[in-house]
Amino acid sequence: MLIRFACPRCEQPANVQLIDSTLTCPHCRLKIHEPPDAWQEGRLRRCLVCPSTDLFVRKDFPQRLGVTIVFVGFALSCITWFNYWVMATFAVLFATALADFVLYLIVGDSLACYRCGAEYRQLAEQKGYPTFDLETHERYRQQAARLAAGADKTAAGLMHHEPGVRP
Repeated sequence: MLIRFACPRCEQPANVQLIDSTLTCPHCRLKIHEPPDAWQEGRLRRCLVCPSTDLFVRKDFPQRLGVTIVFVGFALSCITWFNYWVMATFAVLFATALADFVLYLIVGDSLACYRCGAEYRQLAEQKGYPTFDLETHERYRQQAARLAAGADKTAAGLMHHEPGVRP
């Protein structure tokens, strides 16, 4: 199984193969051991990088490439529409939709973690996992924002703290 994650220590992106139930960051050499309850009946039940059990299935496709395809199709259709080439406009829009559909059929799935964003590829079984849920994603996004704001306030309070005065 191939895993892409941000290292908890150095925060560098890493693409590693799971070997002997251990993930090793190629940058700082941090070893992350697989939790004992990570697998249940041959299925991944929790993230191997963080303690989250909230995982979802998504298409293993770069989102930037998808947005680029849509943008190029839109731009070309605007040009053809401006020049009154109606058939060419519809041909461009149809070709863009067809390319999107073909890529959807060809591209496989990956399993992702809401909390840390780790992506698991080449899993033996990816059926039965939930798909993306905006409510769960938003919960983790807001939690990360609150933690970052709290860390910023704590750091600012420590920097401006004067001896003998309570912050």
